[in-house]
Parts: sequence; structure tokens; C-alpha cells
Amino acid sequence: MTWHKDTVRTVIFEADTRAGRAFDVALIIFILMSVAAVMLDSVPNIHARFGEQLFIAECVFTGLFAIEYGLRLWCIQNSAAYARSFYGIVDLFGILPTLLSVFFPGAQLLIAVRILRVLRVFRVLRLVRYVGEAELITQALAASRRKITVFICTVLALMVVFGSLMYLLESGNNPQFSSIPKSIYWAITTMTTVGYGDVTPTSAIGQALAAFIMIMGYGIIAVPTGIVTIELNEATRRQANTKTCSSCAVEGHIREASYCWRCGASLYPRRDPESEPGERGDLTSKG
Repeated sequence: MTWHKDTVRTVIFEADTRAGRAFDVALIIFILMSVAAVMLDSVPNIHARFGEQLFIAECVFTGLFAIEYGLRLWCIQNSAAYARSFYGIVDLFGILPTLLSVFFPGAQLLIAVRILRVLRVFRVLRLVRYVGEAELITQALAASRRKITVFICTVLALMVVFGSLMYLLESGNNPQFSSIPKSIYWAITTMTTVGYGDVTPTSAIGQALAAFIMIMGYGIIAVPTGIVTIELNEATRRQANTKTCSSCAVEGHIREASYCWRCGASLYPRRDPESEPGERGDLTSKG
């Protein structure tokens, strides 16, 4: 049986089919095993006893990930766009350090970069319930980024004001507030309710101002939560599926979408009915 590029792309990039789910499960297992090998190899005692075996295992994992990376570039229409994308770079860095360490002995320090493979777990976890939730959170954060940016700028302005005010109240008798930047640092730790305690006011009016800032800090923490919650409800209403664009590999399309929201390409391109009979109807029935 000759596999069509679109069939391979569906298996690798999506989780709507049995083959796609099986591929994702296998990929998760290999990712976790490779990350475990990297962590175990960093333990001196384990490295002394099983260093050679762990290196062989790492070479096997690197070969499998290299094949997978090559298949991703082959089956996607715009391979250059995928190679430059975040996950494309993560995929490349998942195999590059080991290859460099083999051909260039001085590149062993780059082995630590292999831990980036664990980031791929969050992409292939779309076969379980939490993947859809992660996608919704991403959409909510992206939609609320302007409001949150304005909110953060306002909070930063308040911290500068409160820090400067505390400097005026405490600098004369309290050496801990020796400068405005030091006072702003105190305002940040106080307003965020961290409270390291390394800088504390001693005057009655300074302590009163500190108490006011602490109470305000609880209300400030709740504001971005409310903003994201509103956008999360809106993202839930749109409810994205796992369909991946065959051209630019972007995800996050609503269930009713027929075209990619980024590049405009069709999400269900036509196939040659003679090459893969019986599958065209399956594709057109997806939603």
C-alpha cells in the first residue's frame, strides 16, 4: 500500500483517526523515555555504570525523531514554514545536539538542549481531554493580551508611585529604603503578596501604607483572572478541533471551518479518487 502525503500528514499532525491517536501515544512514550534517559545520564553514578547503554538508547531515539522530523517536512505542503515555526525548531533541536556531539566531540554541552523534547508532549496530548483545554487557554490568553498589557502597565505605574511615596516616608529613619529603586522593589514584593521581609517599614504611617498596598494586592491579582475567564468562555463557545492545515500546519480551527484561518487554504483538499478510493467521502464528512 502506497501512502499518500495527505494520509501521512493526517496521521502525524492530527488525532482524529485511530492511526493518528496510536502515533501520538507512541510518540509520547518515546519522548518521555528519551527525556528520562537524558535525566538519568546526568546522574554521575548512573552515568558511570550505564553511560554506554544510555548513549546507545539516545542514538536510537535520535534516529526515530529524525525520521519523524523528515516525515513532517515531507508531508506538509509548506515545509519551510513548518521548519521556521516554534514546534519545527523544537523538533530540530531535539535531534541536533546528539548529532553534533557525535561529529564534534566538543559539543557535548549541547546535550542538555535535548530536554526541549518534553515540549512536544503538550502538542501530541490532543488525544486526551486536557489538550482541548490547553488550546482554549492559549486562545483566551491571545485574545486578552491587550487588556492584560494595559493592566500590567497600570500596575507598574502604581508600584512606582507607591515605592516613591514609601521612600519619602521611610528614607529619613529607615536605611532599608535607601533609594527609590529599592523602595519600588519593596512595593513589588508587597503588592504581589510575596513579602520576602528583607525590606520592611518601621514608621506608623509607612506600615499603614504597607497594609493598604497588601489589601490592594489581593484585588489586583484577581483582575487578570477575570479578563482571561471572559475570553476563555468565548473560546469555549468557538470550541476548536484538532484539524491541522495541510499548507501551514496551524491548528485551532473551529469545527465548522472549511478554510484555514491563517493562510486561507482548504482544510479538506480534494484527492484523486482513483488513488485512494473510499477516503474522499470520509474527509468531506469531517467537521
